[in-house]
Amino acid sequence: MTSPARSLLVYGAVLVTLFFGCGVGGYVYQHEPARDTLAVSVGPAAPACGPETVSGTVASIDGTRLVISTETGPVTIKLPPDAHIDDLVHATDGLAAGKGVVVAQSREEALDAVSRLMEDGAVGEAGKQVVIEECLQGTEVSILAFTDGTAIVPMVPACDYKRVFDDDQGPNTGGMGCYSPPGFVPRDLQERIAVEVLKPTVRAMAREGRPYRGVLYAGLMITDDGPKVIEFNCRFGDPETQAILPRLKSDLVEIAMATAEGNLDKVKVEWDQGASCGVVLASGGYPGSFTRGHEITGLDDVDPGILVFHAGTKAQGGRIVTLGGRVLTVVAVGDTLAEARDRVYANVERVRFTGRYFRRDIAAREV
Repeated sequence: MTSPARSLLVYGAVLVTLFFGCGVGGYVYQHEPARDTLAVSVGPAAPACGPETVSGTVASIDGTRLVISTETGPVTIKLPPDAHIDDLVHATDGLAAGKGVVVAQSREEALDAVSRLMEDGAVGEAGKQVVIEECLQGTEVSILAFTDGTAIVPMVPACDYKRVFDDDQGPNTGGMGCYSPPGFVPRDLQERIAVEVLKPTVRAMAREGRPYRGVLYAGLMITDDGPKVIEFNCRFGDPETQAILPRLKSDLVEIAMATAEGNLDKVKVEWDQGASCGVVLASGGYPGSFTRGHEITGLDDVDPGILVFHAGTKAQGGRIVTLGGRVLTVVAVGDTLAEARDRVYANVERVRFTGRYFRRDIAAREV
């Protein structure tokens, strides 16, 4: 418990689990099974942080102290200097279709996020339990890899855009676009991520008797201190895959078979040295409420080589209509990222439906 990292887990209106680094021992707040009390245990090396054990409900919390209501009265626990409640990330502890993360820039935003997720049911059952953690500062990148449980073959890196509006404004989404390769992840950094993140993770799963075969997705933040893991997924990512696979020169079926059969080290995986760029066309209002059933036009008008991936669509009466929040992803490849970006946006303009919305800054920082 020497790490300075910190996180909170909230259940209903009650704090469930909280860890802050405090001296060497640190301390942990653990919610009781009855879900209406809070136990606080303090590490032996950090007695100044607060009492050894307290049970009660959370009365208030600010940047310097936590107040717990107990049967004998309020108990105040002094928080360490690094215990900030501003600039937090809220993530639902469940499946939320990519909409379960809120980056709060203030105390008010943090409280509002908890209220919307847990009291208003913004993401349904997934929001009944919420994880609140430190916000990492940097640029996000996705590194996917094939693994047969022993061997690891990283794919080309990709960078997606989570916020719904240009300039990374607005709420988080499942992804509004993606490009590959990101210039801020050079070859040496890719190798470092493979050595420090991907390989140890695969080895650890095998060591625990749970060898994993398939696609390992690592969502990373490139910070001033190096790459930090945000999340893992046991699948291809969306919209990263739409930008990554068009650059794959090898046979995907052959790679998948080798992955499943444990022969990945015998397969040569090659990638195109060019670039790709994908733009998501979303329904107006997404990731909030939106209307469905709007006819999509222009699908047959895109240039040769342009890929259009369907996500929230359906066939209805001989037409293709909108069905979901993220409707389509239009992808282009090129010798350079600038070329791929110009091609994709020229074709995005040809595909239309009522309420259509898309970000206009995908890969702009690279060209």
